[in-house]
Amino acid sequence: MNLKMLVEQATQYEEKTVAVAAAEDEEIIEAVAEAVKRKIAAFLLFGDKEKICTMLDMKENGLSKHEKIKIISAPSKETSAEQAVKAVRLNEADVLMKGNVPTAVLLKAVLNKEIGLRTGHVLSHVAAFEIPDYNRLIFVTDAAMNIAPDLNQKVQIVKNAVNVARSLGIECPKVAPLAAVEVVNPDMQATLDAAVLTQMNARGQIQNCQIDGPLALDNAVSAFAAEHKGIVSEVAGQADILLVPTIEVGNVLYKSLIYFANAKVGAVIAGAKAPIVLTSRADSAESKLYSLAVAVCSANHN
Repeated sequence: MNLKMLVEQATQYEEKTVAVAAAEDEEIIEAVAEAVKRKIAAFLLFGDKEKICTMLDMKENGLSKHEKIKIISAPSKETSAEQAVKAVRLNEADVLMKGNVPTAVLLKAVLNKEIGLRTGHVLSHVAAFEIPDYNRLIFVTDAAMNIAPDLNQKVQIVKNAVNVARSLGIECPKVAPLAAVEVVNPDMQATLDAAVLTQMNARGQIQNCQIDGPLALDNAVSAFAAEHKGIVSEVAGQADILLVPTIEVGNVLYKSLIYFANAKVGAVIAGAKAPIVLTSRADSAESKLYSLAVAVCSANHN
């Protein structure tokens, strides 16, 4: 499985609708145009109607009038976020996507008790990476939402990531809770949490996956490194999901994969009423398309 195959997989499902907050953004419009062309989804585009129409028609004459695209005027970024979130809450859309709007503004609408998309679960970021010369997709969580998650939050972060991985066809993903070492050290909280997560999985408290940790990064992704250190594990060297201990670790790993390893990525926020595509302004249109594909597959699995 790679990200191009994932885009193709997204076209095989019953069509989903994506609500985009503040859609007046060049990379967003390019991703929307490509998604419509590939028949991945239909779109509700909220924001500056005139700008959105102009941008769409610059991509392809008459695209603003495409049957799979509906443009809804919103006088401000805050209003566009609220309207997009409300569309998902009312089941008029199946996926929420961030456009040219600050993340804080969109999340404020998502977490609104009256109109938002709360489910009582932890929201977490799940990124699917395609790394050159690596033989499968690998998931990193959580690189964007939870700063220093405690054990209970990590349980939900794992469950969110497992659900996303399963929606992409990995029936029983292997989860590696990362730490600096592969042994339990009472002075290192990441190793203690990893050991508890492993035991919870063994006792059926976390299902539909295999968890083993703590594992250092090399032992999680390299069978050679794991064997060299004498680690016998169903997960070591074969991890599908890398659970990072803090947001700093996740952020550095995420950006290292992109900037040093030339990895491609598609990512979603999981744990809300619907998948949320919360891409960075620096993300390419290609990355936004991959994130849409991840979200559509995840929405069809829920």
